[in-house]
Amino acid sequence: MVAHDSAEPTKRGGPGVERWIDYLDWVRQDLVDRVLALDERDRRTARVPTGWAPIEMLSHGYHLERRWFLWGFLAEPVDEPWGDWDVDDPIVGEGRWHVPSDVTAEDLAARLTALGERTREILRTHPLDTAGRAGGRFSVDPPTLEWICFHVMAEYTRHLGHLDVAIELAQDA
Repeated sequence: MVAHDSAEPTKRGGPGVERWIDYLDWVRQDLVDRVLALDERDRRTARVPTGWAPIEMLSHGYHLERRWFLWGFLAEPVDEPWGDWDVDDPIVGEGRWHVPSDVTAEDLAARLTALGERTREILRTHPLDTAGRAGGRFSVDPPTLEWICFHVMAEYTRHLGHLDVAIELAQDA
């Protein structure tokens, strides 16, 4: 295991929005790079007990960022907010992650990279202590932008750890 990732943002960066942008860009790109480094079979093969495949993790990253920053913070309508699932709303029903066979990892990587541009724009145009708009994902008591950043970062890092395990299992297969 590598003790330090040379792509990690600098130790001396300032606090605030640009720091959040740097770290979200880093974990988003790490997810893209790890999945794209796999061959097509390993991208679509589930190797963990929960049953997800690495390409589904990439789809989840794309959809989670849309759910939190666009639908959650801006209260923008988002087509298929739960599009990474095989059910309409995983909060009220059992489901699992799913990526249609005609959607490629490259497609998802391009979507996620483009979405990163939108996330950076949101962060640069709103103070971190701004509460999200009601009416999208949240009808009452929406979280602040900084809370969303923490939540999204926690999800990305948790899932990157899961992806580490899946990649190790693929190498051992």
